[in-house]
Amino acid sequence: MEFADGKILAEIKDGVGRITFNQPEKRNAMSVTMWAGMGEALDLFEADASVRCVVLTGAGDKAFVSGADISQFDKLRSDADAQREYSRQTAGGRLKLATFPKPVIAEIRGFCMGGGLGIAMSCDIRIAAEGSQFGIPAARLGIAYGFDMVRHLVALVGPAHANMILMTGERFPAEEAQRVGLINKVVPADALTAEIAKLTATLAVNAPLSLYANKRTVQAVLQDRADRDIAAINAAMAACFDSADYQEGRKAFMEKRKPAFQGR
Repeated sequence: MEFADGKILAEIKDGVGRITFNQPEKRNAMSVTMWAGMGEALDLFEADASVRCVVLTGAGDKAFVSGADISQFDKLRSDADAQREYSRQTAGGRLKLATFPKPVIAEIRGFCMGGGLGIAMSCDIRIAAEGSQFGIPAARLGIAYGFDMVRHLVALVGPAHANMILMTGERFPAEEAQRVGLINKVVPADALTAEIAKLTATLAVNAPLSLYANKRTVQAVLQDRADRDIAAINAAMAACFDSADYQEGRKAFMEKRKPAFQGR
């Protein structure tokens, strides 16, 4: 399946939805239409019960996403008013990723910079190949990032490391990204595909209602207290305990076999 004139590719296989940012000639830099296309693909995956988790990755081996498409800046982000319009146009895709109910994994090769790092931080798990490069070069472009992205960064690495990343604008390797807590794991480049396949296979057989409830609760922990929907969190937890999957989980445990969860 193709979206955004082929710049966003989507496929479903073995319970896993995969979105590929497909602009390798620009190191998969995100255009406005790509944000919309990603949102359309996520809508498709959310509606499909066979999709248990989603992987985001970049085409080729040079970049996950190198950031926003700078070639559009003069036209779409030339000043504060233009930036507000750009934010409005891309808000739908950003919101759909931030609120997507199923697990999302970032499979990172090469450059993961600026807005591309923002996409990765909106995922639940980030696995990177050795040789990947990270950074937020805002200070070298004369721009600033919005509250939500900076909050994600601070939540992952803490204020000290966030200040270093934002103020220097420097690139740093995957090993440093793992050390400060920005990514979960670094693996050899030739092992990344297998590592992602192992992880998605695990998520695809785990209980969907449990994954949904726990993801929602983790997100709520990072929200302001006034924004937390505790009733919805409690309802998601109750749905787990009232589900046929919970009965199946208990039965499978007693029978010493793997459970077959159905998401209900």
